[in-house]
Amino acid sequence: MSFDEGLLMWLVDEGSALGASYVEARYQNDYGLTVALRNGRVLGVASFKEEGVGIRVLVDGSLGFAATNDLRREGLREALDKAVSRARSMASLRRRPIQFTEEKVGRTSYEILTRVGLGDVTVESLMGLGKEVYETLVKLINQVKLPVCTFEARTHMQEKVIVTSEGARVRSRVPRMSLSANLVLMHPQKGTLQRMKDFESSGGGELLKEWRPVETLAEEVKDLEVVLVRGVEPPREPVDVVIGSEIVGLLVHESAGHPMEADRILGREAAQAGESYVKPDMIGRFRIGSELATVIEDPTIPGSNGFYLYDDEGVPARARYLYKEGFINEALHNRHTASIFGTRSNAAARAMNYASEPIIRMSNTYLKPGNMSFEELIEGVDVGVFMKSYMEWNIDDIRWNQRYVGLETYMIRNGELAEPIRNPVLEVTTQGFYSNVMAVDKELKFYPGTCGKGEPSQGVPVWFGGPDVKLSKVRLGVSA
Repeated sequence: MSFDEGLLMWLVDEGSALGASYVEARYQNDYGLTVALRNGRVLGVASFKEEGVGIRVLVDGSLGFAATNDLRREGLREALDKAVSRARSMASLRRRPIQFTEEKVGRTSYEILTRVGLGDVTVESLMGLGKEVYETLVKLINQVKLPVCTFEARTHMQEKVIVTSEGARVRSRVPRMSLSANLVLMHPQKGTLQRMKDFESSGGGELLKEWRPVETLAEEVKDLEVVLVRGVEPPREPVDVVIGSEIVGLLVHESAGHPMEADRILGREAAQAGESYVKPDMIGRFRIGSELATVIEDPTIPGSNGFYLYDDEGVPARARYLYKEGFINEALHNRHTASIFGTRSNAAARAMNYASEPIIRMSNTYLKPGNMSFEELIEGVDVGVFMKSYMEWNIDDIRWNQRYVGLETYMIRNGELAEPIRNPVLEVTTQGFYSNVMAVDKELKFYPGTCGKGEPSQGVPVWFGGPDVKLSKVRLGVSA
């Protein structure tokens, strides 16, 4: 990273001289390449690069933000003037001045080291991988067809330098690799199944071997072919249901992560990405589930998709316990919302790129695992259902009522997996799920995603995950 940190320090000094009580200058450079194929044929190859500086200032109790990709002093100064002007023009309209909490901020640098640099991952190798995936899957299936197999591979380097008027000096360099496959299986009498499978982590080209994408997708397609051809309807009576870690991860992201974002609790997101069932006076007092309901949000997990050690306000990151042993415990905060709630920031401020304002975001969200094996989890189930993965889902605006349609799903008979099931539907409320958790196994698994939020919309890399979870006596529906 060759950007001159002195330019950001100069911006901070200039902003302070203009009357800002807080100045934050963030250089961010995101770059990489993308390769896309459909049915083994190349659709396109593209490179991307977003480089610039975002500036945030606090003037007379009002925040202003501006960004520029003109890295000359003249361009940076023009953006600073815009940020100050915007903040000042809005100050008289605020009923309550914005305040930031006092925090111990970082003066450091960090980066993720790779065994194979992103620059050594060639377009040709990614094309070859996409073709190998398609050719392997076509040869593998024998009772169904594969009319659609899209494949996308992406490298992404993210470099940041953050300087603030309160002493933060943080440089970071985080590489990421991602693969995505969208598969449609079709049978003339049985219909279709669709599977979207993603691989994404922080790291380098070594991840392509670690993920074993060809073998992993082949194993899934073999299992899904059986589900499509031989799948039966789920039982109509209430049964014990074991939910796979993939569904659990999505569920906790949506029903714990989003409603525990402090800006959403305060109503900022209402017209953009939804509301929250959580009210400020619930935090630390309201029981949402059983003692097994502990949901953790941790950006510091090595190799994770949502990895960072300092947020975009320079605050050190740590694990956040959103739900703890059944109680609503801790919201995700930046320095502004923390001051409103009378607490401290827990480093949840993130921006998608240099042109985006840092807002409260998730990173890696998961349900705390237990200490039993999967075999122990299902051994006492006489008749039940194991929903391993999902095909579709939805959740309401306040993150309370939710619905998941199972994809790879099996009956459980006498403690063992049995015949496959087609299209089971799990409908639960947030409290209904967390209160009904009977047991969790020890296999903590993570799944990648891009979490969208804000206006203009920002998408940031995240992980969500958890163990397999057993629920008691659930009545499943059937999707058409």
